[in-house]
Amino acid sequence: MANKILIAYLIADALFLAMGVVILAFSIIVNNIKDEVPTKGTQAARNLLYQDFPLTAGIANAAVVFFAFLVTLPGIATSSRKWLKFASYIAVVCLIFSMVLGLFIWIQTLKLREEFAPRFAAQTNDVKSLMQVEFNCCGYFNSSSPAFVTDSMCTSKASAAVQRGCATPVSSFANVFLDNIFTALFGIVGFDGLFIMATACLLKDRKERERFQHIDEKNGYGRI
Repeated sequence: MANKILIAYLIADALFLAMGVVILAFSIIVNNIKDEVPTKGTQAARNLLYQDFPLTAGIANAAVVFFAFLVTLPGIATSSRKWLKFASYIAVVCLIFSMVLGLFIWIQTLKLREEFAPRFAAQTNDVKSLMQVEFNCCGYFNSSSPAFVTDSMCTSKASAAVQRGCATPVSSFANVFLDNIFTALFGIVGFDGLFIMATACLLKDRKERERFQHIDEKNGYGRI
């Protein structure tokens, strides 16, 4: 009969590895697209948000996950508990790492409206126009702060003056976008916690098996 605890551990270990792959893939993909020339307003806003993402830290976190997974392999292949304990300590580091990354992105949402203003002002007129047209707005706080870009949405000073600034719609879009990112990171923390608990269960199971084996050996059942 298969050891159900070991099977559960193997599933948790595979999920733990999968989360590392997700973090690595996301970090690499975002790093490759964050400097692309945007063709839509949402893409322009998203790329500006990506500029502050801790992508290097994400790659480092994924590397630690892969290292922890490699450490589990000799622990699975043998009856030794030392490898599993070591892997669980590394997993705790991964859990804290992922939580810090999630908190970093969450903190960005608290001051996004004001801190996005200089980023918006620093963009080329083409990029500003993309966001103005996409979000139906002129300027950032209003049509004159910073000054709007003349386009199909803001055709003149008079028409721009009656339009809202981009601060509210852009920050609303950015908040939803960042909420999804840090929620995903906190979800990864949950998988890290699951792996740590599965490791603890397997360690306890192996400790019990060792104890009963010693008892059997003392009683002569383990002798040839």
